[in-house]
Parts: sequence; C-alpha cells; structure tokens
Amino acid sequence: MLKYLTKWWTVLFTVAGFAALSITNPSFIQTLEYNYYDALQQNKEKEIIEDVVLVNIDEKAISAEGQYPWPRGSIAKYLDSGPADSLYVLNVIYSEEDRFKEDNKLAFAMQNKAVVLSSAPTQQISDGVGTFVGVATFGEQNENWLYKFPGLLFPIDNLSSWAYGVGATVAIPDDPTGVVRRAPLVINANGIQYPSLALDTLRVYTGEPSYQMKVGSNGVEWVRIGKQDPITTNSFAETPIAFWNEFEQISITDPLPAGKVLIFGITAEGYSNPVATPTGAMYPHEVQAQLIQTVLSGVEIKIPDWTGVFELLFLVLVSLGILAAVYALPIVPGVIISLLLCGSAYGVSQHFWTSALTFVDATLVSLGSFVVFAQSSFNKYYITFREKSQILKQFAGYASPAVVRLLQENPALIKEGMKKEVSIVFSDLRGFTPLGESFGDDVKGLTKLMNGYMDSITEPVLNANGMVIKYIGDASMHIHNAPMEDKDHPKTAVQTGLNMLQSVEDFNDKITKEGRPPIGMGAGINTGLGYLGEMGSTERHSYDVLGDAVSTAARIESKCKEYGCLLLVGGDTVKHCKNDFFFLKVDDLAVKGKTVGIEIYTVLNLNKDKYIKPAQMHHDMHMNYQKQNFDKSIKICNDLMKCFEGQMSGYYNMWIERCEYMKTQDLPKDWNGVFIATTK
Repeated sequence: MLKYLTKWWTVLFTVAGFAALSITNPSFIQTLEYNYYDALQQNKEKEIIEDVVLVNIDEKAISAEGQYPWPRGSIAKYLDSGPADSLYVLNVIYSEEDRFKEDNKLAFAMQNKAVVLSSAPTQQISDGVGTFVGVATFGEQNENWLYKFPGLLFPIDNLSSWAYGVGATVAIPDDPTGVVRRAPLVINANGIQYPSLALDTLRVYTGEPSYQMKVGSNGVEWVRIGKQDPITTNSFAETPIAFWNEFEQISITDPLPAGKVLIFGITAEGYSNPVATPTGAMYPHEVQAQLIQTVLSGVEIKIPDWTGVFELLFLVLVSLGILAAVYALPIVPGVIISLLLCGSAYGVSQHFWTSALTFVDATLVSLGSFVVFAQSSFNKYYITFREKSQILKQFAGYASPAVVRLLQENPALIKEGMKKEVSIVFSDLRGFTPLGESFGDDVKGLTKLMNGYMDSITEPVLNANGMVIKYIGDASMHIHNAPMEDKDHPKTAVQTGLNMLQSVEDFNDKITKEGRPPIGMGAGINTGLGYLGEMGSTERHSYDVLGDAVSTAARIESKCKEYGCLLLVGGDTVKHCKNDFFFLKVDDLAVKGKTVGIEIYTVLNLNKDKYIKPAQMHHDMHMNYQKQNFDKSIKICNDLMKCFEGQMSGYYNMWIERCEYMKTQDLPKDWNGVFIATTK
C-alpha cells in the first residue's frame, strides 16, 4: 500500500485538497487567515496621532463626580470648560431623558460647541431613527447589501437638535474569531440608510453637508462625503480599520486641548467591556477613534475580491514548482528552491502589504506548499530509501561496498542503462565430478563447500571494485569499469583473473587437508562495448550486460580446457596492458558463430624477463604455424615442453595435435592461420 501512496502523483491529491480548502474557506482556514492579518497589523509601525485625543471617563473622574452615569449637567460642565475650536465626539447613547432632569444643561452647552452624538443599532425595537443626515445612493437602489437592523437607539430630540452630527456606533466581529477588524460606514436601520459615527464625524470635520454611496451589481463600491475622495468599501459598505494609531489619552477632568477631535468614552472599571481587536483589547470609544482616524487619514486597507483567485492560482503554481524541484533536482538545490517557494507567499504578501496596504493571505499557500514539500520529500526519501535497500539487497554480495554506495547514490546507473566499454570475465569450475562424488549424498556439505569456492573467487573481484553479474551453477561472470569507473579496466581484469586463480590454490590447500580432491578454475577475459542496465521481466529482473564482447568472452573461457590453459585473454584486452603482464599468444581463433578470427593469449604469473628466449621461440612457433611449416612448429613445441615451469605443457601437446591435423588439410597458400571453431 505504501508503495502506491508514495508515488509522485499522490502529491497532486494534496494540492487538490488545499485548492478545495482555498475555495471553500472553512472556519479554521479563516482563523489562520485572520491571525495572519492581525500579525500584519501588530507589526505595523505605530503612528502617533496628534489631531485625535481620547477623553476618558476614568476612575479619577468617578472619584471627582461620583457614581456613573452622571447627571448630564456634569458632561455639560466639561463641554462648557472646553475650547470652542475642538470637535467633541460623545461615544455615549443619550436615548432617554436624564433622570436628573439636566438635559437642558447639556443642550445649552452643545449650542456653543461642535458635537457629534452616538446612536446604537438594536434588534429589540423598530421605532424611528431620530435626527441624522441622509445618504444619497447612486447606481442600483438595493439596500440589501447593507447590514440591517430593525431599530436604532438615537439621542433624544432635545440633544440631537443641537448636535452637528449623529452616527451609529457599530462594529461587527468576524466569525469565528470574535475580533473586530472592520466596521460599516453605512447601515440600514428601520429601512433607512444611516451613517456611522466615524462617517458623520468626518463629514462634520470636513464641513461637508452630505454623503453619497455608489452601489453596483455586486454591492456597495464606495462611500463619499461631499466632494471628498471616495472611500472604497467592500460590498457591505465596510471598511477595514487601521489599528496601528496611537492616541493621547487624558481624563475628562484634565484641561481639554484646543483644535482637536475629542472622543469621549468610559474606561472606569466595570462600566464598559473592552472589544477584541487585532492589536489587543480596546474600549469601544478607542475602537471608534481608530475607525475615525482611518477615515480621516484616508488610509485604505484593501482586501480586493481578486485575492481569492490569486491565492488559489499561487498555491497551485507554487505546489507544482515544489513537486518539480523535489523530484527533478538533486537534493540540495531541490530543498533550497522548495523552501524558497514555501516562503515566497509571505514575500509576495509582504510586498502587497508594504507597497499598497493590500492584504493577500499567505497562510494557506505557505501551509499547503510546506505540506506538499514535506509529502514530496518523504515520498522521494522513501523511494530513495527503498531503492537503496533494494540495491543493497541485490548487490551486497555482488559488488564492493564502494560500488554499492555508488549505485545507492545514483540508481540511474542501474535504471537507465548505458553503453560502455567494459572488460568481461567468465570463470568456470574444473573438477566438479570427483569433488561431488567425494560427498556422496551429503548435499549440505557439498553446498557449503561450493559456497566457500564462490566466496574465494568473488573476493578478488570485490577487492578490485568489479561487479559480479551472475553466478550460473559453478560458473561466474563479472565486469570491470561499470558501474564504477576504472580507466585501467583491462589491466584490472587480468590481474583479478590471476588473483582468482591464486584464491583457488589457497582454497585447494584448505579442502585437500579435509580429504577432498583439488579443483581448478578456467577463466576467459575480453574487452569491448557492453550494453548495461537492469534487464528482465517486470516481476523478475537483474543488472546485466549484453553485447558481442560478452559472447566472445564466454566462448574464450570455454576454450580453456581445450587449450590446456587456466586463463585466456582476448586480443582487445591484451593490447591495453601488454606491457604489464607476461602474455603468450595461444591462437588466432574464429569462435563459433564468427567468421573473423581474434587473437587469444594466455597470461603467466611468471617473471617474463627470465623467459625472453623461450618467449621468442613461442612466437616463432606461431609464425611457422601460419606459414604452414607445421613440422618446425612441432619441433619448437617439443623444445618448449618443459619451459615456463611446465605451465604450457598441456598447451604444447594440444598444439602438436593441431599441427598434425593441419598437415592433413588442403590449405590455400594465403591461409592466415585462423582456426575456425566448430563448437562453443
């Protein structure tokens, strides 16, 4: 099951899943988005605002004036003492007559001051909306886009008639976080379009007489005060609040500053519940101050409708980029590019935010891209781990640790295959029949001994970083220069062949002491192009090498017994290392299936400097053979019979028989000395 779950295409299901989350935008994704939005606001550099001052009805004021709510004459007293050129915004609802009968005092104080009063939308009543400045609507006359309330708690006429403006204090928390991040500039109260406190404060502040609102097919587009620039809103006439403003805060009992927008509210303990905002809890009048300053300053935090589509496309493109980087690139650059892509969403988001105060969410893109990166990396790691494990299992007994590591680091050497010059070595056991008879029915003992033999001839191969291709009964096949590079592979192959013969001698010393008959080994070596790679059926395959050079090496090995030699080497191998070993030519042979002859040599593990004259005689013997001077060739064979420590005596006996046979043949005068084999 895990094999299929870790396919690269399974990552596409993850990408599709996150794309679906981007489209459906469930509550937990909204929470992540809001948290990121809040973080952007929190990290915004604070702006010190001098034109807006928070006037708090705090513990100091309660101590001075007594229990709250006060008689309205107390508020009137502070208005009377305040400067005439300030704008007074009272974030207090005066929807009922003062129980202390002091409404006239407050009304009288308001006659000489610019005061904006507050109203409050309510779901509990539906009678009237009081005095206010109406909103003119352009475009589609459809109030269904506005937040609707059945009624409004509005100031009593005695006070609102003296107010410069009246606006609704409304801020609707976002679901599911319950945090206030935006507020409507216009609402629908009792079927009438009604301005917010911030909007009416701005109207009074700019001296404009009225508002306009543009409504399109998708809802509200903008709100404008008089001839001022339009304020872009969302379709519900909401504008995001910039919460990075820092205001001077004073007690109502302190001298009120001149030429400011003074926003009154209560901060004494137990009288007002703080409101959750992106930058922390704030009292309601501070939230209104932030909204008023946002509108006054012209700051527009933009959350365009196109950001949803942009985020979706960005998520898909980044995820596909990560998928390509993980699977197509080497580990280090793949990881670097993937991590850069994971972080690119935050980079793009920060660019939009810092350059244009446009909010583009980075959380889902980053989360999705990181999950895609994690899944892709795990899949590739698992696949790589599985490949390495398979390679270790497949080649641990066939190649040296260095070669196994090479294959684990680059499995393509196996999977993709290659065409390459290699040196191929075939070996075969000699003397198996008497050895097998010595064990009788002890198959287990024979198997153990044969495994020991294979170990002895394999060790030199692995020590030379050769690759054992296969064991076929008591025969073996290995190559040099693949998969590990070996520029001297012909020399390595010959030396490995000699080392294998020596290993067999050492093995014989061991088994003869156990009463077993000695065994022998014949080996054939050839060099040429090979086609290497993983070959076989879908269910059963192995690393192998094919090619004419391979077939030739096998046929050369098959002639060892016939020539009486332990090690035969093809001419293509000899020409690369003829000065490194003691080679003697054996024959010009056209192996079965071939019409062109090849030179075959044997190699002696002797000091060739001691055998210069015999080696020359051996060469002359072949020259006479080619010239059809068979009797002279026979004489030289007899003279050399005891040379080379007797290692060539079997060969010379065979060659004498060959010469006697050739004497009976009707050979052409231009005969080239090539013997055509009729058997493999």
